[in-house]
Amino acid sequence: MQDPQARPYRAGFGCFVGRPNAGKSTLTNAIVGTKIAITSNKPQTTRHVIRAVLHRPESQLVLVDTPGLHRPRTLLGERLNDLVRSTWTEVDVIGLCIPADEPVGRGDRFITGELAGLKATVLAVVTKTDLVDKRRLAEQLLAVSEMGEFAEIVPVSAVSGHQVDTLVDVMTSYLPPSPQLYPDDMLTDDPEQVLVAELIREAALEGVRDELPHSIAVVVEEMIPEGQVMKIYADLYVERPSQKAIVLGHKASRLKEVGTTARKQIEELLGSRVYLDLHVRVAKDWQRDPRQLRKLGF
Repeated sequence: MQDPQARPYRAGFGCFVGRPNAGKSTLTNAIVGTKIAITSNKPQTTRHVIRAVLHRPESQLVLVDTPGLHRPRTLLGERLNDLVRSTWTEVDVIGLCIPADEPVGRGDRFITGELAGLKATVLAVVTKTDLVDKRRLAEQLLAVSEMGEFAEIVPVSAVSGHQVDTLVDVMTSYLPPSPQLYPDDMLTDDPEQVLVAELIREAALEGVRDELPHSIAVVVEEMIPEGQVMKIYADLYVERPSQKAIVLGHKASRLKEVGTTARKQIEELLGSRVYLDLHVRVAKDWQRDPRQLRKLGF
């Protein structure tokens, strides 16, 4: 039997970075096995730093979910980028996500350069390997290895689960020896209201036109338990009346769909029945207004 002293318990923080839509949130969900970071095929959907805690007998990996780094066009964009950079300085291991099905681009090289001076261990994670054949994957792994100095390069598919456990093994091997950071039953340290708001926002983003992703913010005003039901009152904020019309849809049909989709997800998250009351409100040009940004939690 192996001496337990031979392998110290490790615990620490890791995060996935990459340009928008590189598969970071989907990978976080696949690793933790529950839906914590919202995923959407619209770039720039993650706004809050959501921590997911992965418990193993010999380690604890706390994953921090960051927005994608991008060229900012608004005050909100600048704040999101600041959030990403401040997160990088506080973690032990960083996985740079590069999709297997897209050529290595300027955005990938830019982020690699930004990561170069950090004290964290940087891994390259080639995501979405289920979308390419072996030859294309080999070419991508070679292209990634030429981008910079990475501690390791790990190809994964969050969708099929291929190598997800291997990636966790690699990440935890770079964590410092440390006592446990969070209790055993903890999956995330984000308050429920933030997670609920994110699920509503995700539902609102699905199927709306491309101009809307940045323009929707969700504030959960109240969560009131009544008997077996959780009553949730939330407001969706857009910047212009025309956007309000898009989110509402004909005779509010679109908002009803959003409510139905979000309610199912929230019931899974909370483990109880949910009554969801949604309203769409206009906060003119909120992405550029510091006062409005503060009010909406940015």
